[in-house]
Amino acid sequence: MPQLSTADHSFSPPRVAVPRDYNAAWDLIQRNLQAGRGGKTVFIDDAGSTTYDELAGRVNRFGNVLGIVGKHKHLKHIIVSGRDAKGKLAFSELMAKASAQFEPAPTTCDDMCFWLYSSGSTGSPKGTVHLHSHLIQTAELYARPVLGIREDDLVFSAAKLFFAYGLGNGMTFPMSVGATAVLMAERPTPQAVFKRLTEHKPSIFYGVPTLYAALLVSPELPKKEALRLRVCTSAGEALPADIGKRWTGHFGVEILDGIGSTEMLHIFLSNRPGEVRYGTTGKAVPGYGIRLIGEDGQPVADGEIGELQISGPSAAVMYWNQREKSRHTFMGEWTRSGDKYTRDADGYYHYCGRSDDMLKVSGIYVSPFEVETALMTHEAVLEAAVVAHADTDELVKPKAFVVLKPGFEASEALGERLKQHVKDKLAPYKYPRWLEFVAELPKTATGKIQRFKLRS
Repeated sequence: MPQLSTADHSFSPPRVAVPRDYNAAWDLIQRNLQAGRGGKTVFIDDAGSTTYDELAGRVNRFGNVLGIVGKHKHLKHIIVSGRDAKGKLAFSELMAKASAQFEPAPTTCDDMCFWLYSSGSTGSPKGTVHLHSHLIQTAELYARPVLGIREDDLVFSAAKLFFAYGLGNGMTFPMSVGATAVLMAERPTPQAVFKRLTEHKPSIFYGVPTLYAALLVSPELPKKEALRLRVCTSAGEALPADIGKRWTGHFGVEILDGIGSTEMLHIFLSNRPGEVRYGTTGKAVPGYGIRLIGEDGQPVADGEIGELQISGPSAAVMYWNQREKSRHTFMGEWTRSGDKYTRDADGYYHYCGRSDDMLKVSGIYVSPFEVETALMTHEAVLEAAVVAHADTDELVKPKAFVVLKPGFEASEALGERLKQHVKDKLAPYKYPRWLEFVAELPKTATGKIQRFKLRS
């Protein structure tokens, strides 16, 4: 029979003990049943709510359903969830017939548990393989000591459960402490997000930078008093300082900007409550190792740009059926992030851009994020993305794609003013030589800008 994990939070990092006989699903459910939270609500969505007891029964029924249809080596059945199964197996009927009693699979902490596909911000998504022990590690190392999640929290994540950020936000973290999560099926538009924030009044909200920017310019932006937020988080891309300051100025709540990845499962570098420095990604989450490596393969000094590499207990073991990419990314205990960073004298990390997005102008590195951040401080700019573009002499210079806020119209004159705005804020060689106004930027389902599409 699987055992439950434990964690001693009197130490930093917390001492997490995951037994050899371990099943991640069993742990997240049984810890709440054993704590007497069976009657407490675990999930709220548009269809109603589900208690921990009800969830346990549904999980067991689904385990039995898989036992019925999963005995074939190749595809034999199609199960349809919804009102009309169109002649196929109906999920609701299978669940109704299945027993609510089920013995968990006799897995170990080092068995493969699930695959998550990367978001596709740099190309085709890759199947990232995680183990049973990884989910609880992210909860014990980040969610409890850094985010400060508690049993009495009601959380809402705009990122969906099928992405690493959303999976931790909406499932692992609340279930690790017996909290409740609001789930949303529809796209996270400002209207849909504000509906959940005002009706359910969650204490923790998880978003991404592009969403925070859209929320702040929405005509439906509620007053501070309409919400009950205690803390917010941002990940997926670096949060521009201006957005963080405006959000805190309006709602009086900090956004804890951090960085995680599908490969590391969740956030390993983050700002802390009461210690937020907007414009930075914060400091290492205790339990994770961080290093910045230069082009010569050696660690760089503070203030110098290097590739961010991470070590920690939640690192994936490989990309499924992608041997060469696995060898490139997973290097023993270290995992390459593909992100360029600097670290300041206080230990805070500053995002520069993806390794393949960095520009070299006149032999000097230019951070596209720095140029984007400068553009977004202009009153007319909602979003911006900067990529490398070659001039007639094949010399690389910055090119900007800009989305304007409602009420502003694209014009050549505005383009020139935006270029001058960047010159006034940064070294002159960093300003975008070309500027193109667009209705929207190409993004992944998680809200990350797909700059490779702009380059092409």
